[in-house]
Amino acid sequence: MVTSKTPCLNFSILFQCIPFFFQNAIEIYSLHVDSTVTSRFAHTVVTSRLVNKVNESQEAVFEVELPKTAFITNFSMSIDGETYPGTIKEKASAQEQYDVAVSRGQSAGLVKTTGRKLEQFHVSVNVASDSKVTFELIYEELLKRQLGKYELLFKVRPKQLVKHFQIDVHIFEPQGINFLETDSTFMTNELTEALTKLQNETKAHILFKPTIVQQKKSPELEETLLDGDFIIRYDVKRGVSAGDIQIVNGYFVHYFAPTEMPAFPKNVIFVVDQSGSMSGRKIEQTRGALLKILEDLRPEDHFSLITFNSLVTEWKNTLLQATGQNVESAKRYVKTVMARGGTDINNALLTAANTLDKANYAEILQAHSISMIILLTDGVQDVEIIQQNIQKAIKEKYVLYCLGFGFDVSYKFLEKMALDSGGIARRIYEDSDSDLQLQGFYQEVATPILKDIEIQYPENSILELTQNSFKLFFDGSEIVVAGRIDNELDVLPQTSNLIFKEEANVREKEKVFQHQKYIFGNFIERLWAYLTIQQLLEKSISAQEEQQKNLQVARALELSMKYSFVTPLTSMVVTKPDDQQKLHLANKPTESELVDGFNMLTPRMIYPPDTIKRNNKGGGRRKLQGSRVGPKDSLAQGRGGGE
Repeated sequence: MVTSKTPCLNFSILFQCIPFFFQNAIEIYSLHVDSTVTSRFAHTVVTSRLVNKVNESQEAVFEVELPKTAFITNFSMSIDGETYPGTIKEKASAQEQYDVAVSRGQSAGLVKTTGRKLEQFHVSVNVASDSKVTFELIYEELLKRQLGKYELLFKVRPKQLVKHFQIDVHIFEPQGINFLETDSTFMTNELTEALTKLQNETKAHILFKPTIVQQKKSPELEETLLDGDFIIRYDVKRGVSAGDIQIVNGYFVHYFAPTEMPAFPKNVIFVVDQSGSMSGRKIEQTRGALLKILEDLRPEDHFSLITFNSLVTEWKNTLLQATGQNVESAKRYVKTVMARGGTDINNALLTAANTLDKANYAEILQAHSISMIILLTDGVQDVEIIQQNIQKAIKEKYVLYCLGFGFDVSYKFLEKMALDSGGIARRIYEDSDSDLQLQGFYQEVATPILKDIEIQYPENSILELTQNSFKLFFDGSEIVVAGRIDNELDVLPQTSNLIFKEEANVREKEKVFQHQKYIFGNFIERLWAYLTIQQLLEKSISAQEEQQKNLQVARALELSMKYSFVTPLTSMVVTKPDDQQKLHLANKPTESELVDGFNMLTPRMIYPPDTIKRNNKGGGRRKLQGSRVGPKDSLAQGRGGGE
C-alpha cells in the first residue's frame, strides 16, 4: 500500500468557516455548511463527503476555520460506515492521553491553530482505494453586535469544482429583522442565479447552491470561480425600550440595545508607542490611523496625545476641546512622530492618568463625560510593576483600552490591565490593513450613550444570572444577560434620568419558539452556558485572589464538560482507526498563547519512522509531511448620555 500526502487547498468561512484540503485523486462529492441562527445564537454544522477513486490509499485532510469566539461541540468522521467520534475531556486528562500515545511511538498532533479572527480545526485520515469518508464538525457561537449589525463573513476558496456545494443559512429573530443584505467579491451573473434570499418579518433563508457549471470560470476550464468573500449582514428591530426577553424551557435571554440616544462627550488620551520596534510600516500605519481618528472626534470631545519611547512626550500638557484648530494642530504633531528608542509604557500611562486627574481637578471636563485612555504598543517590559502602578493610578476613574501591535507584546498583561479598568484588549495584526484595524476599534468605542448600567430582576425569581452590570454601553453594540427563571418577569431598565419598562409573560414568550425548524435543542440554556463560561474565564484573568480565580475556573470547566464545549479548559480527542496509529488532540488556545499567529502550545505532527515504511509497501519511499504548526420585575440602571 502506498500512502501519499495531499496538497493543501482550501475553502474557508470567517463566521462559519470550512477550508478543505484534498488531492484530485480524492473527489469531494459534497461540501455543506448548514447554519441556524436563532436569536443571535448560531449553530453550525460543516459536513464534507469524499471518495478515493484511485488504486492506492490517499490522506484526506479536513480543515475548518471557525470564529475564535465559537465553541466546538462535536466532531466525527465515518469511514465506510464505521464512525470515529471526537470525545471532549478535561484538558489535563486529554493531554495525558496524548502523552501516552507519543510515548508508545504513535503519531499525535494538536489540530488547532489560530489566526486573526479564526481558529483552525484540522484532522487527517488515510482513505483506502474506493473508500468513502464523511467528516462532520459542529460548533456554536453567540453573535456579537458591532457598529449596528451582525455579520457572517464566508471566505470561499474550494480551489476545485464541487458536485454538491452549498451554504445554507436560516435566521430567526423574534424581534423582527430590520435589514438583511448579502455581498460577495466573486459573484458573477451565473453565480447570482445560484443565490436565493427569502425574508419575512422574523425569518430569513439564504441559500447559495451553485452547480458545477455555474462554478466554472469558463466551459473549457476545470477551474472554480469560488474564490473570495461571501457576506451576510443583518440587524433586528429595536427602539428606546427595555429590550427584548426570550424564554425557552425555564431559561431566558435579555437583549438590551437602546437607539437614538444622545452620546456622552469623551475625554480621550491616545498613548502611542514610538519606540524603535515600531519603525517602518507599523509607525506609518499608526500615523495614518491617528489622522483619521482625530477627524472623527466630535466638537464636544476633549483629547490629547502622548507618545513614548525611552522618554514620554506630550503634545499638550492638558486636554483640549476637539475644535477644528486643535484637531489640525494635533494632526501636524502626528505627522512628526518617528520610531526610535526604548519603551517606557509605565511613565506614559502614569502621565495620561495624571493629565486626566489635573483636568478633572481644574474642572476643564464636562460633568457628564466619559474618560478613557487608548494605549497602542508593540512591546511590554516589567509587566508586574506597570500593572501595580497603573491599577493605583487609574483605579475605577478611567477606562483603559490596550491595543497590542503584533506578537512581541505580552498580550496577557495588556488584557489583565484593560479588564481591571473595565476596558478591553485587542490585538492589532501586522498586515496591510493594520490602520483600518485601529480605526475600526476606535469606531466601536467612539459613541458611549449609557454608563453605570445595572439590570436587576425580581428577587427569588432568577437563578444563575450572567453579568448584569456594565460600565459603558456604546451605540451600535448590545448588552446580553441570561439566566434561569421561576416566575413571570416584569422588566424595568432604569437610569438616574431614564426609565424603560418591559413586561415578559413566561408562557407567552415560550410560544414564540414552537417553530422547531428554527431552534436546536434547549438553545437558550446553551446560550446561557456559553455566555457564563466566557465571562467566568474573563473574570479569572483579572481576579485578585488565587482562591477566587480557582473557583471561577472550576465552574467554567464544570459547564464546559456538561455542555460539551471545547474551551480553553477542555480538549477534544479524536482517535483514528487502529491501523493508522494516530491520535489528534483539539485544544482551544487563548489570544495570549499566540506567537506569530500560531498557538505556541501546539506540538508538531509526529510520524513514527515505521509508519512511512508500513505505508509504502511495494513502492518507493514517499515522505509524509506533517502539518506545520508554530512554537440582567428587572431593573436596569445607568446614566444616559448627552444631558
